[in-house]
Amino acid sequence: MSTEEKSLNFIEQIIEEDLKNGLSADKLRFRFPPEPNGYLHVGHASAICLNFGLGIDYNAPVNLRFDDTNPSKEEQEYVDAIKRDVEWLGFKWDKECYASDYFQQLYDWAVVLIQKGKAYVDNQSSEEMAKQKGTPTQPGTNSPNRDRSVEENLDLFERMRKGEFPNGSYVLRAKIDMASPNMLMRDPIMYRIMHAHHHRTGNDWCIYPMYDWAHGESDYLEQISHSFCTLEFLPHRELYDWFLNQIYDPTKVRPKQREFARRNLSHTVVSKRKLLQLVEEKHVTGWDDPRMSTISGMRRRGYTPASIRNFAKTIGIAKRDNLIDVSLLEFCVREDLNKIAPRVMAVLDPVKLVITNYPEGQEEWLEAENNPEEEVMTYRKVPFSKELYIEREDFQEEAHKKFFRLTLGTEVRLKNAYIIKGESVVKDENGNITEIHATYDVDSKSGSGTEASQRKVKGTIHWVSTAHAKEAEVRIYDRLFTNESPDKDKEVDFKEYINPNSLKVITGYVEPSLVTSKELDHFQFQRLGYFCVDRDSTPEKLVFNKTVGLRDTWAKISEQ
Repeated sequence: MSTEEKSLNFIEQIIEEDLKNGLSADKLRFRFPPEPNGYLHVGHASAICLNFGLGIDYNAPVNLRFDDTNPSKEEQEYVDAIKRDVEWLGFKWDKECYASDYFQQLYDWAVVLIQKGKAYVDNQSSEEMAKQKGTPTQPGTNSPNRDRSVEENLDLFERMRKGEFPNGSYVLRAKIDMASPNMLMRDPIMYRIMHAHHHRTGNDWCIYPMYDWAHGESDYLEQISHSFCTLEFLPHRELYDWFLNQIYDPTKVRPKQREFARRNLSHTVVSKRKLLQLVEEKHVTGWDDPRMSTISGMRRRGYTPASIRNFAKTIGIAKRDNLIDVSLLEFCVREDLNKIAPRVMAVLDPVKLVITNYPEGQEEWLEAENNPEEEVMTYRKVPFSKELYIEREDFQEEAHKKFFRLTLGTEVRLKNAYIIKGESVVKDENGNITEIHATYDVDSKSGSGTEASQRKVKGTIHWVSTAHAKEAEVRIYDRLFTNESPDKDKEVDFKEYINPNSLKVITGYVEPSLVTSKELDHFQFQRLGYFCVDRDSTPEKLVFNKTVGLRDTWAKISEQ
């Protein structure tokens, strides 16, 4: 790792300082600690890239630890999805750990705290405890149960463990300081009773540790050197350290919690509760709906691991919360897909083009480059015939001077094919154009080297042969929310800002080479944008998701 301070973010500076002060480099160990109560989102992606990126930079192991201390909200489905997302982003964890691995040790340590007079069992209601905690400017008052004897506390805690009491009747609290200016230090709850089936421990336990008790102690058991959290955990650091002080062995690594700012993304929500609401109320089709800010949603939409990693690197690590415009993420996606996505031809708003002087029944297979960004250029064959589909917007019967596509009496080049000239149109009874008739210059074939083929025309348009075209369902996605901060105004339900036009499903036509494409294959539909194959796609019914346009058009639209 470079020690040039100008190139280090403040997280790296903390690590470098610890190494200078005697922490051995082989003692470095990081962790990513998701709670398996939902799917990971773009905010988690930044945290994943931070922790696993540090592991790569410092050649240090990184644990994947599931904070599975709340069985009422956790499911194996979420565990599996989280593992899939981390792997897809390109990272490998050293150990797969669970807070539930440590339930017995956490319980044993809690008993030690009771024996030392530093924890007690309380049977007040949650409302009573909330009143008793005081306010940030007023000290709290002691629980009437705060001075129970050690023997009574041990007996009650063991009976809690055995399941003798109903949910909510008793809790175990740490005995710290009810007058502390940090509200979290005012005798926080360590255990609560929950008669609920756990996805790993089954019904072995009916008391479960709170996050603050499990977090630091799990870090310590795994010998995590640096525990990086988002800024909302800054007030928790004092409690993190207090709990560690009760069980710390000076011969072992003592974990250090430090905080970094969330990087919120515009036009999205990243609250798991709100994402779950969108799913359960069917505003979206599921956790992996391509409009969702979940990693699985971004993957299905066609975002690449490299683009998300580059996005995380670009926004960096900060000490202050910030709103990042989603267009920056789209730029990173566009930049990566430009390098890797084959160029193909698709027509999404078709009108028929008939080349009147092209021989009836004739077809040609023309050579087309796959991606001009490739180091070694590769090519494919595309079929050409008398009748083609072109984009409706690529023709105007009466065009202004700056329209450089097909019009009557002017010439354009058909991509990879011939120069054509608009001659006439056929209209239905309502005056809508149903066919465009054109003639082609037989000597103007692309790449033929003829004088006619090198003739310059002002426009090039894409096309698909009607006889060979494959029908496809194309899902055009837009921002899920019209407001850049949909959940910022607490007086307005964030769902009020759902974009009614966030999904448009159309039927288009694609070149036949796409019949063999597989789920998540990426393509640039020339002149239209980047698309990927959806999991619903079959060779009989192709389905594509629009990933991102060729350029950022949202800014122009939002200014109008």
